[in-house]
Amino acid sequence: MKKFNSIIRRITHIPLFLPLLCLFLVLIVNLIQTPSFFKITIQNGVFYGYIIDIINRSSGLIILAVGMTLVAASSAGADISVGAVSALCGAVCVASLGTGDVYQMPYIVSVLLAILIGVICGIINGFLVSYMKVQPMVATLILFTAGRGIAQLVTGSFILYVKPKQFGYLGAFLPKVPIPTPCFVAAVVVIITWLVLKKTSLGMYIQAVGINSKASRLVGLNSKMIIFLTYIFCGVCAAVAGLISVSRTMSIDANNVGLFVELDAILAVAIGGNSLSGGKFSLMGSVIGAITIQALTTTLYAMHVSADQLPLYKAIVVIIIVALQSPVVKKWYRNLRSKVSTVEPVKEVG
Repeated sequence: MKKFNSIIRRITHIPLFLPLLCLFLVLIVNLIQTPSFFKITIQNGVFYGYIIDIINRSSGLIILAVGMTLVAASSAGADISVGAVSALCGAVCVASLGTGDVYQMPYIVSVLLAILIGVICGIINGFLVSYMKVQPMVATLILFTAGRGIAQLVTGSFILYVKPKQFGYLGAFLPKVPIPTPCFVAAVVVIITWLVLKKTSLGMYIQAVGINSKASRLVGLNSKMIIFLTYIFCGVCAAVAGLISVSRTMSIDANNVGLFVELDAILAVAIGGNSLSGGKFSLMGSVIGAITIQALTTTLYAMHVSADQLPLYKAIVVIIIVALQSPVVKKWYRNLRSKVSTVEPVKEVG
């Protein structure tokens, strides 16, 4: 019994235990609902299946969750403008390429221009939060409100379409590559971010600033610059997610691109076990949280839940998942486990 308790204790003490458990439960429900859920086939030379669709659809959210994780860790707040910034960057990319049969400018130039817009948006948000001391939600509310309006100005309030099929490679498949391109993009963003945070001192600096910015300044850290850089990075992530979104549809609809995605990004960070009050963070936890949200969405659609009712059911499930990871529930579980472990087995007489 003691050995069993020791094994359970080791498993539950794994940092990503709760996020992985949440993802596992969602996948099990999917398997019960759809017995062929884990089946992967090849159709028209590409991989096809529920799992592939979940990973593909969650790629943009994973990228946004990575940026949101660093913002939450450094500034104890959230960037609620990422959806509008994605729409704006996508609009700039499509408008610069034009709607003709050929591009008005080189594709790579339009991509760099869209990323530059994401950097500028990050600079605005970061300056307001780090140097002007505006609360993160209030500071990013400006672009949350104005971003789509600017995108509408860029597109002339029209839905613009891009005709060259090469434009869809980023959001779909590269020729003769069976894995969706967004999966590669998300993997590259996660790996590069992880390497920078682990191989340099930046990750430790972000945690130190998030825990106590005043104390970090006393030890020589430029807390304002660190917060400023995380918002710029979040703006770049929003730009990349916007490029993937417009590439999927080969068009830009400024009213719908990235709509409410900021809420899913914040939830991905929370489900991943990260604190929205700053400090320590888990990049992989946010990635798992993003996949969990997309898997949950797939589950609800498989249960024939309409798109209008989807937010309600998703909110109920997310509340349960977040509540299970709350400090109060964790404390209650630790106390219960300690009481069970101290109870001695009753010995039989005779």
